[in-house]
Amino acid sequence: MNEQTDRVLVMGILNVTPDSFYSEIRTFDTDAAIAAGLRMIEQGADIVDIGGESSRPGANPVTTEQELRRVLPVIEGLRSRTSVPLSIDTTKARVAKDALQAGASIINDISALRADPNMAGTIADAGAKVVLMHMQGVPQTMQNEPQYQDVVSEVCDFLVERAHTAQEAGIPASNIILDPGIGFGKRLEHNLALLRRLSKLVSYGYPVLVGLSRKSFLGLLLDLPASERLEGTIAANAVAIACGASIIRVHDVKEGRRTADVAIRLRP
Repeated sequence: MNEQTDRVLVMGILNVTPDSFYSEIRTFDTDAAIAAGLRMIEQGADIVDIGGESSRPGANPVTTEQELRRVLPVIEGLRSRTSVPLSIDTTKARVAKDALQAGASIINDISALRADPNMAGTIADAGAKVVLMHMQGVPQTMQNEPQYQDVVSEVCDFLVERAHTAQEAGIPASNIILDPGIGFGKRLEHNLALLRRLSKLVSYGYPVLVGLSRKSFLGLLLDLPASERLEGTIAANAVAIACGASIIRVHDVKEGRRTADVAIRLRP
């Protein structure tokens, strides 16, 4: 995914939903969403990640038809205006298939291919890239008392197993990206441990994506709402890059791009 060792990729978050946790980036109108995606690209986004179903804690699922109505016009609109890679944030194989046909090239699956038995084959057939994320539970319940004996080892073991499963389904290793799932079924101490020891996940050889942007663990550290967590996001992303992250997923692309360009030069 990231063949340049001197550049960390920035994935801009484009949520076409009415209920994403950070209200400032809810873009429910198609034209507004397309415009927002183009602004992200102007600000330095290497990838635009489009989502039509919120995965915030407690979020309710939407139907396949609802999700498709939200995301396909945005993907088509962006694809006609830019060659920057587009990602679809979905757990549904039908949404993934239609999004790939509309111009996406990356599937960002928070279930790591577990939610839909047809997802792995859909990705393999299309020759697409996939982000496999760790999540304990499902969005509706994932923050209800998550427990681990050794969160770093358990998350690494899970993601390596899912990567092997993906390869067995025909997805080449070069198309697989791993995401430790910060904030997805984790307490504050779990998130901090995963970030401090991110190099262990990096050591398996797959590109690692981190999604830290304005998340609740930063709110706990700073005692601030999502609207005031930008500086915390910048600090956490810089640490993740120092530990080997290849991709940062952000709401604030301009700041994310600048963070990545400085932090990569400070990597040991």
